[in-house]
Amino acid sequence: MEQGSTAVELYWIPLGAGSPTVQRCGRAYERLSARRHHRQPAGLYHAALTVTIGDDRFTIEQTPTPDGNGEQRGVVASGPVGLRALGRWRLFRYEVRCWRNGTIPDLDEAVGGPIRVSDDRVVAERVIDVVGGVPTFVWGRDEAHTGEMWNSNSVIAWTLASAGVALDGIAPPAGGRAPGWVSGRIVATAGGLPSRHGGGSNVEVDREGRPLA
Repeated sequence: MEQGSTAVELYWIPLGAGSPTVQRCGRAYERLSARRHHRQPAGLYHAALTVTIGDDRFTIEQTPTPDGNGEQRGVVASGPVGLRALGRWRLFRYEVRCWRNGTIPDLDEAVGGPIRVSDDRVVAERVIDVVGGVPTFVWGRDEAHTGEMWNSNSVIAWTLASAGVALDGIAPPAGGRAPGWVSGRIVATAGGLPSRHGGGSNVEVDREGRPLA
């Protein structure tokens, strides 16, 4: 990329890349979901962003919280995992990073390479501005009542939609799914407030985040 350029780029990283444990858990979850909805299992993906503005490159993603030194990783938000009460312990907390000149593990594993969703400097700056205000719902639950769990894909979808990026036509690689993506879209459309689209976390969506019949 040329010096001084601007870009907002989305990456679809296979869930569990670099972590056999996460990969096994993800496959088990997807097998159960596929059986419940009478379909074939699909590959699961984790979304992440890079934002280039001039000489700076920001990495944006949701990750587990490894230690208490979040300021060194550009942490802008944090939330609980599994149950809100468990969030008092670091093991059960996630963090949202907007890390200037930071890194994203396994970025080289992204399928299809970077997808440029904007080269508008105003949009890029807006992405950086809004990400710190992302809702910190409990990871893996549907506190927003969107019909999908809240997770890393929700964070990225919410950030892009809140920054004014049109998400229609953006989807994981063919044959893949990004659970949580539609949740982020719905909450962003509702202004970050819980919206009532039916409870539970068993709504299946297509590759562009539209609920399936």
